[in-house]
Amino acid sequence: MGHVSGLLVEETTWAVRYLIIDTSNWWGGHKVLVPPEWISEVCWLDKTISVDLNRQVIKDAPEYDYNLQITPEFETAIYQHYELAGYWDKLAKAKKDC
Repeated sequence: MGHVSGLLVEETTWAVRYLIIDTSNWWGGHKVLVPPEWISEVCWLDKTISVDLNRQVIKDAPEYDYNLQITPEFETAIYQHYELAGYWDKLAKAKKDC
């Protein structure tokens, strides 16, 4: 589907929030963010990462632009697209449980 061109890491916690997937080998110049929750396998020998997503879901994902700041609204759109609960919901729940 593409290749990982980078990672977005939260500065305060060093948590990997997104893989930046460059799909330019598949269709022209499209970059999308994929939350690490979708990673199903990492093969260091083959230098591949597998995700539990089909091509159409990746293709239809909100496009990522390096020049724009990631807003809470954009993150919400990403997580809604992938049908996941946002990491911020998990953090809030963890704080409540403490």
